[in-house]
Amino acid sequence: MRVPRDRAAPPAADPPIRKDLNADALFQTVRSAFEAAPEHRKGDIDIPLADALMSAFAMFSLKMPSLLAFEERRTTDPNLRTVYRIRRIPSDTRMREICDEPSPELVRPAFRAVWRAVQRGKELEPFVFFNGHYLASLDGTGIFASAKLSSPACLTKVHEKTGKVTYELKMLGAALVHPDLREVLPLAPEIICNGDGQTKNDCERNAARRWLPKFRQDHPHLPIIITEDALSPNAPHIRDLREHDCRFILGVKPGDHGLLFAYVDEADRHGLVTHHEVTDPTNPEITHRFRFLDEVPLNQSNQDVLVNFVEHWEIGPKGTLHFTWVTDLPLTQDTVYQIMRGGRARWRIENETFNTLKNQGYNLGHNYGLGEKNLAAVFAYLMMLAFLVDQVQQLCCKLFQAVWAKLGSKRALWETLRSAFGWLILESMTQLYLAILHNVRFVPFPVPNSS
Repeated sequence: MRVPRDRAAPPAADPPIRKDLNADALFQTVRSAFEAAPEHRKGDIDIPLADALMSAFAMFSLKMPSLLAFEERRTTDPNLRTVYRIRRIPSDTRMREICDEPSPELVRPAFRAVWRAVQRGKELEPFVFFNGHYLASLDGTGIFASAKLSSPACLTKVHEKTGKVTYELKMLGAALVHPDLREVLPLAPEIICNGDGQTKNDCERNAARRWLPKFRQDHPHLPIIITEDALSPNAPHIRDLREHDCRFILGVKPGDHGLLFAYVDEADRHGLVTHHEVTDPTNPEITHRFRFLDEVPLNQSNQDVLVNFVEHWEIGPKGTLHFTWVTDLPLTQDTVYQIMRGGRARWRIENETFNTLKNQGYNLGHNYGLGEKNLAAVFAYLMMLAFLVDQVQQLCCKLFQAVWAKLGSKRALWETLRSAFGWLILESMTQLYLAILHNVRFVPFPVPNSS
């Protein structure tokens, strides 16, 4: 049966596009930050630093599997210039040379600029977690490992059984998380590497000490709760957190903090520990059991550092899970369930951040280039920046959400974007999203004569 023309359903409207929180606006935000970065080279400059950084950013934004794959597109794909606002795209060798010299810290202002756009758009509000505070998860991950290639910045790992040496670079990653959100918003990371004249390997603890003042400089007024694993609860780190006005929920284990657990057990025998039980609000088959106590000494050497202790058992049809944390947040029967959720949300830095970067097209850990100085670190920052822009789109851009929903998976989305990039003449990423959404037939553009 044909529907009369005047009764036919109108075509679905295109999703609304946020002025400052769509892909093209975010690309311009990143480009502007790169243009403000100080140039480290003297004399005649053939390719501006902003172009080199934006080219590397585009490589990670498009999820190109290697520098070689990006190089193959460089001279034949005009969309790289128009969509990513690049005037001169360097060759793979030239990109390595330009990006090896400067500190990765020059990428940090681009993180701040994207974050300011998110804050102006009121899109941080869903991340508010506890008493007006946001929750940030910190953890380390590897970004480079080789038994053959090395640079002065590499950490040295000697395998106990074989004596073989592996050269590594690592990164302390940080991201705003929330137990109820699948999105994460990464913050500028901190590279774990050896500096000039350094004989002892750098470590995650030192990286956290460097990261905290930089975070506070970037976000001086952001009320934050830091959640970390059981490597973190030591007195110097807790003092650093307090110095930089960061609240905390830190995993803790009996083997590392014997005095703390013995203190809680002794207090429990005297009836001083609070016990509490609650049924999971989303699954009545799961019970959450707690015991908690305020002002417990952290360890034998730092009995003046007092923390609040919470122990949690999740009891359900599949068995029992057990967790313990120390925190400086107030523990009551009204707050302990939410604080527990914050402690368990720490895993989102691994699941939604590192695993996504390693297994969903970003190729974290793949060797895009080690360099002699800072290349691998600069690339790691740019990859995390591309991930931030993607997460902002996933959180804020209904057009991006519609295209993702249409294609069904992130991997299909990235593959389609790369494919369409080579078959359409584009002025913007918005135009590409709309073409995919409306099944525009891909017509190849003429390849320029490189002769």
